[in-house]
Amino acid sequence: MMQHLITLPILLPLLAGIILLLPPCGKNLIIRRWTAMFMALLTLIASTVLLQQLLQGGPIVYAIGTWQPPFGIVLYADPLAVLLTILTSFLTLVTTIYASRGDDKKGSFYHPLTHFLLMGVNGAFLTGDLFNLFVFFEVLLIASYALLMHKTDKQTTKAALHYVVLNLVGSSIFLIALGILYGVLGTLNMADLATKVAQLQGDDIYLAKIGGLLLLIVFALKAALLPLHLWLAATYSRAMPAVAAQFAVMTKVGIYAMMRVFTMIFGDNAGELSGMATTWLWPLALVTLVVGAVGVLASEDLRRLTANLVIVSVGTLVAMVALNNEQATAVAIYYLLHSTVGCAAMFLVADLIGLQRGKVQDRLVNSRSVAEPKLLGICFVLCAIALAGLPPLSGFIAKLWLLDAAWESKIAWVFWPIYLIVSLATLVALSRAGTSLFWHDNPQQDEQFEDAVYAGKRRSFAVLLMLAVPVLMTVFAAPLTEVSQHAAATLHNTQVAVDTVFALAKGQ
Repeated sequence: MMQHLITLPILLPLLAGIILLLPPCGKNLIIRRWTAMFMALLTLIASTVLLQQLLQGGPIVYAIGTWQPPFGIVLYADPLAVLLTILTSFLTLVTTIYASRGDDKKGSFYHPLTHFLLMGVNGAFLTGDLFNLFVFFEVLLIASYALLMHKTDKQTTKAALHYVVLNLVGSSIFLIALGILYGVLGTLNMADLATKVAQLQGDDIYLAKIGGLLLLIVFALKAALLPLHLWLAATYSRAMPAVAAQFAVMTKVGIYAMMRVFTMIFGDNAGELSGMATTWLWPLALVTLVVGAVGVLASEDLRRLTANLVIVSVGTLVAMVALNNEQATAVAIYYLLHSTVGCAAMFLVADLIGLQRGKVQDRLVNSRSVAEPKLLGICFVLCAIALAGLPPLSGFIAKLWLLDAAWESKIAWVFWPIYLIVSLATLVALSRAGTSLFWHDNPQQDEQFEDAVYAGKRRSFAVLLMLAVPVLMTVFAAPLTEVSQHAAATLHNTQVAVDTVFALAKGQ
């Protein structure tokens, strides 16, 4: 019975999306909200139970329709994949709570779309073959297109158009890459690919390399790695805040795909194709860090600043992926969890601040003070401390671990100064934002907050729930780092994945 548990992070959101479209949920907003929250919580619980099973018994493989690998559709769950399904389910739950205060009234089908997006993201994390990775990419992208248009205005439509066009191009490149790899290797099952890549000879090696590099382009686009990052800041800053918070995990799908493909398939055991992505990833990661920091300093509002912080996190994560060792992967997993939740929380805080500052919204200019300075001030400070990597929150632990992981490599002399300067720039930008929003206010413009929208219990609870994560990641840093190290070790031990998948094929 427990082997079917792997399907629940995909099936539950699919079921939720269908239920939310049908009566009575489709016609009654209150029922729709509570159903959406319940199903998101159920998906979170299922993912957590699945992680416990993995930590006790190792990776799980599930053949859909009993068609055995490498020919059938296979789901593969290891600690890394399931940690990310937990993260995505948590973000969906919190943003659903936040949006149910009224944001879900701004467009049709918000709640079904969030669950279809959750299904696509979880499916991308749990799939065991490249073609179904493409399928789940398309599922999450279709849902994200509609969610971007949930808040309809001219600027949002323009940002959404750029996002759609770029991702359609990315999907085309993805299909070309899959065609090349299938033509050369005769399979798209990841475990099967891992065994066959090292056996390539002659011109087939170069064809497989072309396919792999085309996949790298696709994943770089999904992750917003420079120079394919230009869509992110405008898209995330113009999306509805709850949507932007949920989208904080979207770039991590691209990062995860890089980890999985260029460790499992084109990793150390890939013969002449070993480490083929490192040459490209390392310089692009450093430049992305620098460009993200420049964007953070140049941001004129808090939402765009947060969107650029997402780009900084992408550069940091890709730098760890480029190191291609267990310690770097372990810190990347811990940092990924921390940075995703931190950026998502800041998107929500930016919205609350904007709702209480009148026409200037969250722009970093001299204006009236917010109506709830204590609540929003505390929330902003906690977000800023986490994202700037200051003690005592989890960002500080992640920063020290990142520097330690880089120190043991040959590129520490490059990464350390760049990362520390970027961290300083982040601290300066967040400090400037805080003083602009909370200190440089103009009491004469307060107007008794007649048009201010107060946070309310539901929005406050959602933001505080999100901000509890960096605190808990600090309190439980020891067990969480152990889980991250275990997930990294499982990812880098390709033979475990191969043996697990083909043991299923042999009926063992």
